[in-house]
Amino acid sequence: MGAVKTKRMPRAVREQQMLDAAVRTFGSRGYMAASMDEIAELAGVSKPLVYLYLNSKEDLFTACIRREARALTEAVRAGARPGLPADRQLWSGLAAFFTHTARHPDGWAVLHLQARTHGEVFAAEVAAMRAEIVAFVTQLILAAAREAHRDPDLREAEVAGLAEALVGAAESLADWANVTPGVTARQAATTLMNFAWAGLGDLMAGRHWTPPADGGDADVPESQSEVTAPVR
Repeated sequence: MGAVKTKRMPRAVREQQMLDAAVRTFGSRGYMAASMDEIAELAGVSKPLVYLYLNSKEDLFTACIRREARALTEAVRAGARPGLPADRQLWSGLAAFFTHTARHPDGWAVLHLQARTHGEVFAAEVAAMRAEIVAFVTQLILAAAREAHRDPDLREAEVAGLAEALVGAAESLADWANVTPGVTARQAATTLMNFAWAGLGDLMAGRHWTPPADGGDADVPESQSEVTAPVR
């Protein structure tokens, strides 16, 4: 009897299969410990075929980063549905973020842990994704705040800092939620919403916290105080 032939697949399907295996391996074992042999075996293909499709371990890892970054960004954009009240938009965006990171823990590990610590090229890929999400959140908050208290002069730079803080908190909370038994995506989103919305809700209403004028920040150098002062 002749040898059993492997079922042929379209190149795009086979490549996604390899990327699935690579994300699982990089996410669970780390970039340095992951081997091309292990990835090929998990994908059900030969190692030469992985190299034929994706050239090298570095190129394979970059392809994983780009795919996972695109998927996460699309999930957040789709989640924050326009036309809802400001708090509902933020809630739905956060829920989409935590749902995606919970469903794809290896992909999140690739983005938030592995890519940031294994070279400037990899870190730059993730930084580009993060900048896109921060810009999206900035515009979401800015539009909602301006509409809420009819302030067309609300400064984007002010809101950008809030967006940076919110995204950073979401990243840390996703790390914690993914390793803490019993924490659901909904619970993580609710935790961050409760933490953030008190301040953002005041912003929507035009109420701003200002630094004390009685020398309470005397220990902070003047230039630093100017940089970090949260509001006008």
